[in-house]
Amino acid sequence: MALQRRLFAEFIGTLWLVLGGCGSAVLAARFPEVGIGLVGVALAFGLTVLTMAYAIGHISGCHLNPAVSIGLWVGGRFKGRDVAPYILAQVVGAGAGAGILYLIASGSSDFSLTGGFAANGYGEHSPGGYALGSCLVSELVMTFMFLMIILGATDARAPQGFAPIAIGLGLTLIHLISIPVTNTSVNPARSTGPALFVGDWALAQLWLFWLAPAVGAALAGVSYGALGNEPAAEADVAGTVSEA
Repeated sequence: MALQRRLFAEFIGTLWLVLGGCGSAVLAARFPEVGIGLVGVALAFGLTVLTMAYAIGHISGCHLNPAVSIGLWVGGRFKGRDVAPYILAQVVGAGAGAGILYLIASGSSDFSLTGGFAANGYGEHSPGGYALGSCLVSELVMTFMFLMIILGATDARAPQGFAPIAIGLGLTLIHLISIPVTNTSVNPARSTGPALFVGDWALAQLWLFWLAPAVGAALAGVSYGALGNEPAAEADVAGTVSEA
């Protein structure tokens, strides 16, 4: 598949992840009487990955996340020359998704960016007031486990066709655990989109949500290899093999 087509698929997929996941938090989490709450937001993030894995997994691999691209590269599942273009497409898609969400949310008289706009943060900007160290550990470990799930579910030795389900449910579980800590990133692009609109503290704290996921993903790539990784063609999150 041509790189341009794969990048466009990553753009669309990451846009959907931010619009669906962050949109559920901004628009529906606390909606009067029928708010979906933390569980609903966690499920929404999982569903964005699940739906896009089936929609574009056969085109781009459905990474939707710079950490996933890094982890798959370190794990020998993705070509290094494509990492930077994928990350750029993901960040632009996340910004577009956040922009669409802003256009929708700002139509309400009650909307204010001071509510956080689903941005990730630590310290006073952590939903539960967790300190920097706790947030660093949470993001690193959760991203590590997310990549272990992805690498395992897309292994040629794993049951075929079920990877999107395992990965979507894995991301849901990760959000159930860590929304109170950081609002859950495990995805630098997802963090960047809302931060561009919030500015101020969200941009100042954005470094953590690039550093911790990237390190966690790279460690997972190395660790899964130690378990006996198959020398593989490039596996994608849908459990198929990329033609790239």
